Amino acid sequence: MKLQLVRHATLWVNYAGLSFLVDPMFGDAGVAPPIANSPNDRRNPLVPLPSGVDSWLNPDAVVVTHLHRDHWDDAAAAALTKTLPILCQPGNEAAIAGAGFASVTPVDSRIEFRGVTISRTGGQHGTGEIGRTMGAVSGFVLKAEGEPTVYIAGDTIWCDEVREALDGFRPDIAVVNAGGARFRTGDPITMDADGVVSFCRYASYTKAVAVHMDAINHCLVTRADLRARLAEEGLLQQVAIPGDGDWI
Repeated sequence: MKLQLVRHATLWVNYAGLSFLVDPMFGDAGVAPPIANSPNDRRNPLVPLPSGVDSWLNPDAVVVTHLHRDHWDDAAAAALTKTLPILCQPGNEAAIAGAGFASVTPVDSRIEFRGVTISRTGGQHGTGEIGRTMGAVSGFVLKAEGEPTVYIAGDTIWCDEVREALDGFRPDIAVVNAGGARFRTGDPITMDADGVVSFCRYASYTKAVAVHMDAINHCLVTRADLRARLAEEGLLQQVAIPGDGDWI
């Protein structure tokens, strides 16, 4: 099993002889405006892709955790072949099919895909009214004979749904969307440093991979911030913090 952070939440996962593209955001740096009601006016994405988009156009399947533009953008929808299998959360299939994709499968609980069991997990994309406004989000767990169990948590804060996923699957590897994304008011809508620390202390058996940083303007916790906090907590050895294009 090998995992590449492309940028932000976009991952390329080589697993059980297959390749999975997760949450593709292929837009050029600066093509999109700042996130509405965010605390700065930097245009998105903040950084370009680490190499040409052709590197990630031929997976065996695409996994989309939810349809926010930093996880499924117009550039990805335009670039990807329309016959690719797309796996998504229930309720998102019509929008993806409406972009011309012919093989879209909503994952209610779990499915088998060419020898890999793919299970959907829950999450909370924030708290209170903001969390309700952000809508449903999902994570996905990959399991296969002879491979580590991989949990891709998606856009979620540290919450009961994440604890349930950890208890139910006891993943060997867990990808967490950090960055402490937030608006001018309210609590973070993805894990911040506190959330990652709580995750690590709860699941000390799991090797965490922290992504979703330094690419979108309302993600305020940087890789350097997270690395420093984890060092203070004695948790740095449990968490990989890849740069864009890095492989694990």
